[in-house]
Amino acid sequence: MNRINSFPPIVDEQSEILILGSVPGVKSLEMQQYYAHPQNQFWKLMFHLFDKSFSLDYQERKDLLKENKIALWDVIESCERKGSLDTEIKNEIDNNIPQLIENHPNIKIIFCNGQKSYKKLIKILGKNFKIPIIVLPSTSPLHTAKFEEKLLHWTQIKKQL
Repeated sequence: MNRINSFPPIVDEQSEILILGSVPGVKSLEMQQYYAHPQNQFWKLMFHLFDKSFSLDYQERKDLLKENKIALWDVIESCERKGSLDTEIKNEIDNNIPQLIENHPNIKIIFCNGQKSYKKLIKILGKNFKIPIIVLPSTSPLHTAKFEEKLLHWTQIKKQL
C-alpha cells in the first residue's frame, strides 16, 4: 500500500479561520491541489459563500481563501490508503496542528470538513481546546447531502468574519 502525504497549509498572518480536511484524495494528489476532484463541493461552496464567480484556477482559489482570512490544511500529515476513502486510512501520522495555531495567533475558530477530520482533531487537541471547533458536513461527493443543505451549514464560516 502506498504512503501518501498531505500538502503544506495555505495560511498567512491574517488567517482567522482554519478549515481542516482529513488527507488529500487520489485526484487532489494527482493535481497537487486541495479538493481537486470535480465533484467535491469545497470550492463551489467557498465561491458561493463570498459571492464570487466560480474559478478552476488554483491560484484564484487560494487567493479567495487568503482574501477572506481562511487557512486550509489537513489533520493527517501522511498515511497509507487505497483509493480516496477515509475509511481506508491506515498508519496515519498527524499534522502538527497545535504548532500551526501557535504560529498563527489570529486563528480564532476551526471548522472541520467532515467527521473524520473532526474525530482526528479531537484526538490531537483534546476536548477542552481553547479555540472553538465546529464540524461541518463533508464536501466530498460521498456525502450525499444536497449542495443547498451543505451551504446552510457552511455559511457559519462567513458569520465568523
